[in-house]
Amino acid sequence: MKISPYFLLLFTLLHSQSEVPSDYWTKLSQGEKVAFVNGAYAGVARMKFHHEREVQKQYMKDPYWVQPYYINRFYDIVDEHISQGVTYDLNIVAGHLDALYANYDNRNIPLLEAIRIVSVAQDGEPQKADLILLRAQKKHSP
Repeated sequence: MKISPYFLLLFTLLHSQSEVPSDYWTKLSQGEKVAFVNGAYAGVARMKFHHEREVQKQYMKDPYWVQPYYINRFYDIVDEHISQGVTYDLNIVAGHLDALYANYDNRNIPLLEAIRIVSVAQDGEPQKADLILLRAQKKHSP
């Protein structure tokens, strides 16, 4: 019996959509969790690096170009996804993600949003992290 690749793709998409982020996270080993956080941090850092380069290119072409406010706000939001306080011990972030997903109300929060919440809290802004968490809970509640 040969299985159609389209059927397999459809099955994979339907199956992956039924798993909530907390279930995915808890199935990972500690090493996989740290690797996931490391990959997310690297992706955000690389995205910011490329964006800064593009802004610099634009700036170099037009001497009268002034960086608009939205770019600064974009950088602030990007920086919230990477905790400056935990330095290179990503086990701390992974452990806090474990704690965040231990709460049933947080089970549907996507992983990158959860990383942002944990990173903001780790950088000494617990009230801001709580506000982001409450918004995420409301947005992703079933």
